[in-house]
Amino acid sequence: MICAEKLSRSFAARRAVDALDFELERGSVTAFLGPNGAGKTTTLRMITGALAPSSGRVTVAGFDTFEAPFKARAHIGFLPERPPLYPELRVCEQLRFVADLKGVGYAAIDALVERCGLSEVLTQLQGQLSKGFRQRVGLALALLGDPPLLILDEPTSGLDPGQVEGMRALIRQLGQDHTVLLSTHLLSEVEAVCDHILMIHQGRLVAHAKREALVAEHGDLQTAFMQRCAAMPGSAS
Repeated sequence: MICAEKLSRSFAARRAVDALDFELERGSVTAFLGPNGAGKTTTLRMITGALAPSSGRVTVAGFDTFEAPFKARAHIGFLPERPPLYPELRVCEQLRFVADLKGVGYAAIDALVERCGLSEVLTQLQGQLSKGFRQRVGLALALLGDPPLLILDEPTSGLDPGQVEGMRALIRQLGQDHTVLLSTHLLSEVEAVCDHILMIHQGRLVAHAKREALVAEHGDLQTAFMQRCAAMPGSAS
């Protein structure tokens, strides 16, 4: 579903992403991990077609995200850390607006309202929503059209403990039929929902493996994270 080949991006003299090679298949939930400044956001922007690579390429469902961005994006549902909602629109209006943009019938909205727990805020202005509800609206928007690839950036940010568990259960369910790439800083979330791990540090790939394999090698995810990132040249000792 996603295939990155020598994917790189530089900003002036700084190499933010350095020759990433990886492939993610359908029917998996992959955690995207790395320290702050590792290049995660830059990589996500290239996968979604918002940023052109300096070299290399990334394809989604066989479409190059730079050369054929509209065809690639048709296969992507993206939930950024801060969902781009119009505060002056009601939740139902935002859902219908995005459904129109995607060419999706309104019948699909009802199922997503139920799935994402939005019934009680459908007629509420989005500018008045709590952060947790904004996250849930963002997820519903990403799911409109049932895209095969879902990219979720900190999806449980701002949710209360009950909402966190509900969101994690939904992500596990989505991973049965979609390719889910989950960017998070919470190792507890990785343990709860992810079966694979993609880890980068200083723009380079330091791990691409099943979660169980990394745990078996290092003992736990915290140790795996610390050792894999500390092993890079130039890392603090």
